Amino acid sequence: MRRSYGKFYREAIIGYFKLQFSEAFAMILGLIILFAITLGGAALTYLIEEDEPLLWRLAAGCVIGSAIFGFSGFLLGFAMAITPATAAFALLITLLPLLLLLDQGCRKAFDRDRVLARGKLQGATGVKFLRFLYYAVSLGLLVLFFDRAIIINDQGIFTGGSNNLGDLPFHLGAIYAFTEGASFPPDNPNFAGVKFTYPFLADLTTAMFIKLGVGVREAMLVKNVGWAFSLLVVLERLVLKLVNDRLAAKLAPVLLFLSGGLGFVVFFGDYLGQTKGLFELLWNLPKDYTIGEQFRWGNSLTTLFLTQRGLLLGMPIALIAIAAIWGTFKKDEDEAGDEKVSNEQLLPFVLVGLAAGILPLIHVHSLVVLFVLGLFALGFRPDRWRELLAFAFGTAVIAIPLLLWSMTGSATRTSEFIGFHFGWDKRDNNFLWFWLKNTGLLFPLLVAGIFLVWNSVRPVADAAKPKKKPTMAEREADAVAIKASPTLLLFYIPFAVLFVVSNVLKLAPWEWDNIKILIYWYVMSLPLVALAIAWLWRRSAGWKMVAAVAVMALTLSGGLDVWRTLSGQINYRVFEPDAVTVANRIRASTPPDSMVLNAPTYNSAVVLSGRSSFMRYAGHLGSHGIDYKPREEDLKTIYRGSPQAEELLRKHGITHVLISPEERNTLSPNEQFFTRFQVIAESGQYRVYKVAE
Repeated sequence: MRRSYGKFYREAIIGYFKLQFSEAFAMILGLIILFAITLGGAALTYLIEEDEPLLWRLAAGCVIGSAIFGFSGFLLGFAMAITPATAAFALLITLLPLLLLLDQGCRKAFDRDRVLARGKLQGATGVKFLRFLYYAVSLGLLVLFFDRAIIINDQGIFTGGSNNLGDLPFHLGAIYAFTEGASFPPDNPNFAGVKFTYPFLADLTTAMFIKLGVGVREAMLVKNVGWAFSLLVVLERLVLKLVNDRLAAKLAPVLLFLSGGLGFVVFFGDYLGQTKGLFELLWNLPKDYTIGEQFRWGNSLTTLFLTQRGLLLGMPIALIAIAAIWGTFKKDEDEAGDEKVSNEQLLPFVLVGLAAGILPLIHVHSLVVLFVLGLFALGFRPDRWRELLAFAFGTAVIAIPLLLWSMTGSATRTSEFIGFHFGWDKRDNNFLWFWLKNTGLLFPLLVAGIFLVWNSVRPVADAAKPKKKPTMAEREADAVAIKASPTLLLFYIPFAVLFVVSNVLKLAPWEWDNIKILIYWYVMSLPLVALAIAWLWRRSAGWKMVAAVAVMALTLSGGLDVWRTLSGQINYRVFEPDAVTVANRIRASTPPDSMVLNAPTYNSAVVLSGRSSFMRYAGHLGSHGIDYKPREEDLKTIYRGSPQAEELLRKHGITHVLISPEERNTLSPNEQFFTRFQVIAESGQYRVYKVAE
């Protein structure tokens, strides 16, 4: 008996360390692949921007390289499916821009950036330490936050995101459809037999990581953190270009990632209405404070970037394109409109356009935003038509074929995407009160920022006069002077228009999805908001207090929700152990082109098998404009074992049927009817029947 116990413990310990080693190896491998992708994309930035720091190049390289990697895999997949060879070949293509460093000019620019980056780290100064701390803390918090996106242990698969319960299985279903499916692109795994037109490139790249030996959890973590940190750096740099204020630039990503409204008022009400201490309550938060029945805006990290991986990749790419278009606004307005523009000057616009052209596979709404911005830019700066046309050409070369491909044979009803709907998701709220409680001080500070830029006056240097030492009053005035160009207000107009349109029209079957457009209005409002706060901060001590309160009011609600996630307070089980087991058995015992009938829920075990479902969660299908009602009726008819059941199984090509606790609870299946079929997978209360050859 002692020997058997000893053997058991030895095997358990060995198994534990093997698991830990396997996870560590997968994480390291994922980081290596992401770093390689980043290097390839960063090399390409030397053709896009001449004067950018190395950190920006790495951030832009991460998202541009990811887009190239995924797009290459998409093209190769038609010939090779998604295999390890496909992923390796796509990675090789992504690394090709490194050949640019063989050029003497690019290599010299890289050496310059490397020396400047090293200089920012060498020599201990307060400013350098704060700069390092800003990025280090941000990166650490992003790692802790996205580590909660998916948790896998012997109790099943969990998520630590309160809004990720339905989105995680959706993305897992897409990922496994690529790794395990019979064809490329796969049928819609949520609605078998129709084209999968959801922008899936973020999930495709994750599937390619898996084919290269990275685990699904590790692949999602390294990519989510990489894209989120890239967004922080790209946004910071864009804001610096727009408002010429370093404090505002550092502040803007904080305001985005901790965005929220007046939910903190409800939090303090909850605190006063119970007996727990403040710290005890903070470790046991009962709910989210940015979204729910009272609030609809949500926090960008918890409601958007954790759940919508396409936006997390698409937004930094879109911001890079927005920065390029801003360059046309900033051109000297006194230059002749017909001046000759060289091909070398147009090349960056073409390349940025090519990157933006991949957005139909990443995040279509981001492409819509760029389209609207481009139209306004052409109207405001017709003298810069060559640069804008170069950008449009680069975008159209890739985007138009992709859009035509995705729309051809799609089950999505485009008529469901446009309709009159006032006030976005205000429900019964007063329009003004709705936006005030959901965004807090954003609008007052936005108006203040607009006012400051509108009234800014910059002194004109007089070279003929000898320079004098500035007086104390002059130094104080310069410290709070607004250095942003008034052109910024012109540049902001299209984003304000998008806000208005999103409050008048429904741009998706589910009106809340207008946030995919509204978030760009929010992001492009942040430069003006952050500028107003920075201006307050540079004034007297009393105004510093006002600035600090403003930042707290803008971030406290979002900070509570982010804290609730990264502190591990949320543990929603998405798949129980039997679901994971039966999914693996389905994968092992069914052909890749099998179609499984299951309850129309978001977390069916079929999700993890890589097999397509006859129909999954109605909420997802409806939000994508798919008419699922006829299938839903047929699904119920089959589970009842009605006389038409076998005919419907043959008609739809259904090969397997799952009966699990979900089917029993929601559909009351006639299990006696299914006993005539062979059981090919079983675990606990999960049973899979083979109903066709």
